Amino acid sequence: MKPIQFIGIVLIVLGAMVFIYQGFTYTSREKIIDIGPIQASAETRKTVPLSPLFGGLALAGGIVMVIVGRKKS
Repeated sequence: MKPIQFIGIVLIVLGAMVFIYQGFTYTSREKIIDIGPIQASAETRKTVPLSPLFGGLALAGGIVMVIVGRKKS
């Protein structure tokens, strides 16, 4: 398998995952109060949305790379 085909397959998988998950969520801790020995923190969940446009572009680019890699054989 040529490197261009491998990269194409990776892009296809990533593009499909963007369509399936449409973003990712992570949790962060933020200090609210820090007065001497008294400390308070809060956990906040943040979501990073991923545009389906990026998934489509990755999917299309991956397909093109796989086709180009096969034609050069």
